Amino acid sequence: MTSAEIHTTIHAMGNNARQAAYALGLLSAGEKNSILRAMAAAVRGNTDKIVAANSLDLATATEKGLNAAMIDRLRLDATRLEAIAAGIEQVASLPDPCGEVLAETTRPNGMRIRQVRVPIGVIAIIYESRPNVTSDAAVLCLKSGNATILRGGSEAIHSNKVLAEVLQTGGEIAGLPAHAIQLIPFTDRESVAVLAGMDRFVDLIIPRGGKGLIETVVSLARMPVIKHYDGICHTYIDKAADPAMAVRVSVNAKTQKPGVCNALETLLIHQSVAASMLPILAAAFRKKNVELRGCEKTLAILPDVVPATEEDWSTEYLDNILSIKVVDSLEDAIRHINHYGSHHTDCIISADAKAAETFLRSVDSACVFHNVSSRLADGEEFGFGAEIGISTDKLHARGPMGLRELTSYQYRVSGDGVIK
Repeated sequence: MTSAEIHTTIHAMGNNARQAAYALGLLSAGEKNSILRAMAAAVRGNTDKIVAANSLDLATATEKGLNAAMIDRLRLDATRLEAIAAGIEQVASLPDPCGEVLAETTRPNGMRIRQVRVPIGVIAIIYESRPNVTSDAAVLCLKSGNATILRGGSEAIHSNKVLAEVLQTGGEIAGLPAHAIQLIPFTDRESVAVLAGMDRFVDLIIPRGGKGLIETVVSLARMPVIKHYDGICHTYIDKAADPAMAVRVSVNAKTQKPGVCNALETLLIHQSVAASMLPILAAAFRKKNVELRGCEKTLAILPDVVPATEEDWSTEYLDNILSIKVVDSLEDAIRHINHYGSHHTDCIISADAKAAETFLRSVDSACVFHNVSSRLADGEEFGFGAEIGISTDKLHARGPMGLRELTSYQYRVSGDGVIK
């Protein structure tokens, strides 16, 4: 496809999305919920078609030599599609944020002011690998009254095309406006630049993927960007940690699903318990086939681990690899996290309430956990339903982004001929 054709296609999508956004803003909560249930039915009714498209992406991924974790992120089957459909129905059951009155006051001159939650408008989402993001993004944007322009990665292009088509056509049966859900049908890098420059049509852009993608979008975007940076997540085992809990939580955080952004990547452990606990931890991780990389103090206790490099402390492995560092103190752990972390999710394991409170107040991350696996940093686990991502920004949203985070607000003012 030529550069001119890319520009023409995406600008037409932007214009269509803007018109769809106006129509979506007028839908009632009941109408949106009916559309969502129709979309869930469409996913179930097109399972074979979606799986067939996904098999093309899986075959390409295997040919390219993608690792097992990345291929697993890409895979769709009947079980996962049922989970997607159930997730759509769950979003339908959630309260509609649009129309919520956030504040209300009457001024001395009789002017009545309401601050009301409203859709953002048109949201563009750029993402890689995971085709379930196509559904999550479209569904959450619909429920919050927003039109969506999606740009997925080349790894899942066949899956994404079919999923977006199924969601749009399935929703139209129940009244979904045309062009409410659009997927850019090609993966040329130029499409990212064109989309990022379309501030006339796009109100917000959300990149989900590697640091390179996000930095590219930030450098090009002419509209606000909410960033979903790396998940370099830490678990710190304090000197007051319960050993059994420390093993249980750490192993879950690393191995329950290693290829996701809230998986544990670096384990920190207090020097006073390192000698007694590291051999137990190492045995538990090795049972799960995790490669361990350690600092010099870790190597003194576990001489057979791989020596960690400076690069390891700032790497999101998304694989069965874990870096381990012995720290001198709670303060040392906090400094390490704030320096090397990605401000995503970090956890302390401790029976010391004071130490836990210091950790929670001092670590500058979107989610800070005490005795909880980082794998629970998730919109569904927080009760938000499906999430659009986990923002590592501080404005306008931080942490798991659900329906409320996909809205803005407006002031609705009324009076009786008020002029001053």
